[in-house]
Amino acid sequence: MLLLALLLVAGNSAWLQIFRVSEREPRAAQIAQQVASVVNLTRSALITANPDKRFDLLRDLSEQEGIQVYAHAPNEPVEPLPDRPFVRLLIAELQRRLGDDTQIVHSTGAVDSIWISFDIDDIEYWVRLPRERIERAEQLRWIGWGLLVLLLSVAGAYLIVSRIDRPLRDLTRAAAAIGRGQTPDPVPETGPSEIRTLSHAFNQMSADLKRLDEDRALLLAGVSHDLRTPLARIRLELEMIGDKASPGQMDGMLQDIADIDAVINQFLDFARVSGEQSATTECDLDELVNSVVERYQRPGQSVTARCGGVPRLQLKPLAIQRLLTNLIDNALRHGSPTVEIETALIDQRVRLSVLDRGPGIPPADAERMLQPFTRLNAARSTSGSGLGLAIVDRIAKLHRGSVQLLPRDGGGLDARVELPLT
Repeated sequence: MLLLALLLVAGNSAWLQIFRVSEREPRAAQIAQQVASVVNLTRSALITANPDKRFDLLRDLSEQEGIQVYAHAPNEPVEPLPDRPFVRLLIAELQRRLGDDTQIVHSTGAVDSIWISFDIDDIEYWVRLPRERIERAEQLRWIGWGLLVLLLSVAGAYLIVSRIDRPLRDLTRAAAAIGRGQTPDPVPETGPSEIRTLSHAFNQMSADLKRLDEDRALLLAGVSHDLRTPLARIRLELEMIGDKASPGQMDGMLQDIADIDAVINQFLDFARVSGEQSATTECDLDELVNSVVERYQRPGQSVTARCGGVPRLQLKPLAIQRLLTNLIDNALRHGSPTVEIETALIDQRVRLSVLDRGPGIPPADAERMLQPFTRLNAARSTSGSGLGLAIVDRIAKLHRGSVQLLPRDGGGLDARVELPLT
């Protein structure tokens, strides 16, 4: 918009300058003709008038026409007219019409006036004309019209730009929603043809992404559901033949089944996060943290919470509980049995930190660990599916937040989730 306005200002300024230069000489000739006519008519009237009536004639010219005639040189300080191109043209044209010996001076006495001399029988007379009769405000009028045209042009440019800008803002908001893992409503396919084409392509892309996400979630849910039935039968058969197997073998097989069941649960969680439909309500994050911490009060492990009294937020409670559970499970699995949870309000954002004293994650791998099916140990010797942190990241983005995996002072990991107040 500013670039278009600058272009219009430059164009109108150039047009006005061209107009000023092109009309300067005709305007000077027109004004010189009018002034010369006044001087010549005054001179002729004085010559033909009865000498006894000249005083009355001069008084009538002064009162009715604003023309004052003196039989002497100006009796107030005078100065040459300003040295401008228009004034030079005016003086040259007046001297051409009235004679080369014609004098033209400027007076700024009680009235801003122009004095013009002429002779009658070798007697010098002076005609005094108000300056506004010679230099009218025509140029200012043209400048005013030019400014009006400029304002109308800028208003038209604003309407044109708004037709382009509004669909682009809708596209920007929709693209940001897709980046947060949401499915935006189709953007209106309005505006210029190029913007309509872009909006149609974006809507098609959004629909394709939604369909792919739904297909993936359906696939994960279907596979997970189909695996659970044979796992349940295997567990039942193991319990039935428990006396024939050694305790160590039985415990190992049951643990394997539990691990497989945990992986299936993560598959289902990842599929649910993609299309999370739980309602957003105003929640107390500290209460959610305390309710989750109570589930981990078991012998041999310590999960504590230090809540900073953060404001109530618009959250999806089930999704936030799943986020906390995944972070705590990761901390207990890969860190020490002591896990600390903190909440605080920092720079108009709510910070949720899950702290452990485990080996931590190298800063170079922190971003990579938020991707699905990613493990820090490439040999895949540890249990889990590699989806826990990916689920955390998707839930955070669902709430317009972010996740950071930072080294903790003194060793360990600081899994930090930041959520906006609104």
